[in-house]
Amino acid sequence: MHKLLAISSILFFLALSAYSQEEEDVLENKEVDSLSNSLSTDVLVIEDSISQKKKRNINPLAPSKAAFYSAVFPGLGQIYNKRYWKVPLVYGAIGGSIYAYTWNNDNYQRFRTAFKRRQAGYTDDEFYDLNGDNASGAPPDLDLDDLENQQERFQRDRDLWLVVAIAAYALNIIDANVDAHLKQFNIDDELAFDFEPFLDLNSVTNDPTYGMALTIKF
Repeated sequence: MHKLLAISSILFFLALSAYSQEEEDVLENKEVDSLSNSLSTDVLVIEDSISQKKKRNINPLAPSKAAFYSAVFPGLGQIYNKRYWKVPLVYGAIGGSIYAYTWNNDNYQRFRTAFKRRQAGYTDDEFYDLNGDNASGAPPDLDLDDLENQQERFQRDRDLWLVVAIAAYALNIIDANVDAHLKQFNIDDELAFDFEPFLDLNSVTNDPTYGMALTIKF
């Protein structure tokens, strides 16, 4: 009788232990499934939010248009690109260069005219008597060599400013073209890298493994 009771007790405790272990496994599986479903929902939400981002339209002709506008009228390409603060810089560079070119060219023409008249034997040019107080027969304030040196100096400066004006005009076109390209350059974060959570279940122990996946896109 005692042996039967002892065997019954042992069988009862074994059954109870097995049931408890089975219940724990069921609860653990439910927790894993719940967590997996939650993470899947979060991933879907992230993907939906990324897919719903407003994509910028790319106009492949925009750089050509900007360059063309700046070539026709300096500064117009910058206005087309909505870089209004660059317009005064364009006008300042090109306008200042043209003003310097014109000023040097005017002085070059003055000295060239006086030099040519002096060579012809005339003494009525503006540089012969600058203050109008030279005595009769006195040497001129600027002789023939001075006139030639000043003429060459203003000619050299005039040509230099012409090159600067052309360079400023070309840079105005290049800036409009490059700026239009850069405005369309996509710098969204997901194009560089993306973080995504993941959940993996061990096939042997059925234990969950959590982590973050880093995806690099080139």
